[in-house]
Amino acid sequence: MTSPTPLPRSWYEESARGRLAHLLDAGSFTEFLGPERRELSPHLALFNLPRQFDDGIIVGAGALAGKPVLVAAQEGRFMGGAIGEVHGAKLTGLLHAARQLKRDVVILFDTGGVRLQEANAGELAISEIIRATLDARAEGVRMVGLLGGRAGCYGGGSLIAGCCSALVISEQGRLSVSGPEVIETNKGVEEFDSRDRALVWRTMGGKHRYLIGGVDLFVGDDVAAFRAGAVAALERPALLDPAALASEQGRLERRLARFGDATDGTEVWARLGLPHPAALPDLDTSAFLTLANTQRESADAAR
Repeated sequence: MTSPTPLPRSWYEESARGRLAHLLDAGSFTEFLGPERRELSPHLALFNLPRQFDDGIIVGAGALAGKPVLVAAQEGRFMGGAIGEVHGAKLTGLLHAARQLKRDVVILFDTGGVRLQEANAGELAISEIIRATLDARAEGVRMVGLLGGRAGCYGGGSLIAGCCSALVISEQGRLSVSGPEVIETNKGVEEFDSRDRALVWRTMGGKHRYLIGGVDLFVGDDVAAFRAGAVAALERPALLDPAALASEQGRLERRLARFGDATDGTEVWARLGLPHPAALPDLDTSAFLTLANTQRESADAAR
C-alpha cells in the first residue's frame, strides 16, 4: 500500500519563520539579532502600538541546496511587514555583510512598504537598503527576491525588489509601487476599487507581473516550489553595469509604448497574443506556464 502524496505546503499561509524553515537546508540557519536581543522599535510605543521582538524581519545565514547564503524574511503579519527604523537597519546590515563576504542574498518579501508611524526613519531606511543592495551587486553578489506573502510587496519594498538580480513570484504574490488602497485614496474608487480582488490581481498579481517581464520566475504557492525557484534564480547572471541598465531602460520604454494606454490586465494579455485572456486567471500553474512562456515579455531580452 502506497503512502498518500503529501499536500503542498502554502507559502502564502506560512509565517516568515516557517518559510525560512522550509526554504533553507535543514539545520543550516543561524539567526542574527535573535529573540534574546529583542530589537524593539523605539517609535511604536509613542502611538500605544504593540512592538515585536524582531521588529517584523528575521535576518541570518544558512544554506540553500548546499550553497551558503544570507537571508532576510519579512513578517507580513506584524504591521503588514512595514519597514521602520530597526527593520530597515537589520536588512541594511545584512546587505553590508553580503558585500564584505561576497555571499548571495535571498529576501523573502512580505511588506506594504514604509511604516507610517516611522515615516522619516522608514524612508531613510529604504534609501540605505537600496544603496547597500546596489553596492553588493556591483561586487557580484546575487540578490534574489521571493514574492508570495499575505501583504504583497508594495511601496519602498517594491523599489528594493526592483533592485534585485532576480525575482520569483507565485500567483498569490503582488508587486506594485502603490498599493490598491493608496491608489483608491488618492484617485478615487472610480480609478481603482481596492475591494475588487480580481482587479487587484489582474493589475498587480503574480501572473500579470510574470507576463510583462516584471519578474523572472513563476512558481506555485508551495514552499517546495519556492525553494526550487530560489535555487534556479541563484544560478542566473547578476549583471549590473551601464550597458545592462541602458538595455533594460530601453525595454521598459518599449513596454510603456506598447501597453501604456491599456485599461485592464486582460487588454495587456490580448496584446501579448494570448488566446482567451479573460480565462487566464483560472489556469493552474502548469497550464499557465505552458501558455505564458510562448508569449510573455522577458527581462532577459534586455541582457
